[in-house]
Amino acid sequence: MNRFLIGQHGRFDESKYVRDFKPGFYGIEACLLENDQHVARLIEESAAQQFRVGIHYPLRAGRSKLRDALFMASADSVRRQAYDHIAGELDEMARLNPSYILFHYPKPVILDDRVDWTHWRFADPSEFVYESSYPLEEWEEKSEALFEWLTARGREYGFTPVLEFDALNHYVYATDLLERLLKKYPGIRLCLDTGRLFLQHKLDPFFDAAEVIRRYAVYADLIHLSNTRFTDRVETHHYPVLPELDPGDGWAPIAQYLGIVRERNPHVNILFEHRSDAITSEQLERCYTWVDELLNAKSGAQK
Repeated sequence: MNRFLIGQHGRFDESKYVRDFKPGFYGIEACLLENDQHVARLIEESAAQQFRVGIHYPLRAGRSKLRDALFMASADSVRRQAYDHIAGELDEMARLNPSYILFHYPKPVILDDRVDWTHWRFADPSEFVYESSYPLEEWEEKSEALFEWLTARGREYGFTPVLEFDALNHYVYATDLLERLLKKYPGIRLCLDTGRLFLQHKLDPFFDAAEVIRRYAVYADLIHLSNTRFTDRVETHHYPVLPELDPGDGWAPIAQYLGIVRERNPHVNILFEHRSDAITSEQLERCYTWVDELLNAKSGAQK
């Protein structure tokens, strides 16, 4: 379990830390911390217990209208503002000596015009654009500019830039352009979110989550792991993964996903991006044990 992380969103939650974080875990991913006291507490505890810190950008809450940086916006002013905002936060984030800083990609999200995105959550209309108004050439150009810039910042500040897939269009899953960039800029790594990939699989008839995982797991440093239940709508999201959650009842096929990850990239880290307060402590232990078994191909894990 030395590749496992827990999340701290909004604040350094002492009770969650005591209950969820186990000896030997890799670390904690922090996002949108409310104030300096929570940042200081994370720095203090990571130094004392010798675990690593990852940052889901932004580290601090309340400093921008949107959580995610729109670094691929068509408008020059919006894109420049996104880069400037990240650059302005790097010195503070460096205080935590993060092993990685994660950004959602692409942002704005490029949506396939053929798909009904009613069930996809966006905080603001500026967070998405339709493929018909965002050509492939623009996506390639702005992606490479982002990769080049993040590679330079990662070297300067000593962190790994990680891009978490948001909703994807065929530029990512039906061309080899992103793979070319990942090979050209090997310091850029990916994060695959099981809940988000599963939801797109249910909404988008052109998208195959398992195939995307198979293709891109080799470039991933991180899996954001949780379960989602979808029937004709999202019933539950960010629920802990448990072996009894049956895909036949609308749950994501977690055993299949992690089996692919194990085959393609057995050294990836796992962030439990779930609401652990939704289950008992005994269930949480079973969650950790099952995931460990799946990643290490132990007997009985597929059940």
